[in-house]
Amino acid sequence: MSQEKLGEAIGLTFQQVQKYERGANRIGASRLFDLSRVLDVPVSFFFDDMPAEAAAARVDDEDEAAGGEERATGGYEPDPMAKRETLELVRAYYKINDPSVRKRLFELTKAVANAAVADAAE
Repeated sequence: MSQEKLGEAIGLTFQQVQKYERGANRIGASRLFDLSRVLDVPVSFFFDDMPAEAAAARVDDEDEAAGGEERATGGYEPDPMAKRETLELVRAYYKINDPSVRKRLFELTKAVANAAVADAAE
């Protein structure tokens, strides 16, 4: 999708979309929601590749700004169903037109996952 079409879909000029893309302007929560809706991805899609250190630093900055309140961040694992990788995998899977090939791929994936779980248990 072009910047111009994206801008039209959310009521902005392509120049504004460019500013968001380059990081010249911050994106507010409502605008991020609009973008996720138009692009048909969950909002978390925009944060999937965020380094853990940057996310932790951001939380620390917000805690300081909030008067030193501490937030528990250790051990948090994002929902795998909300990850970009999952979305891309599901879309690719459903592009396979042959149902028997899809079923074989599904069974292969389950077998690999089960083997990994069994190896981890040993």
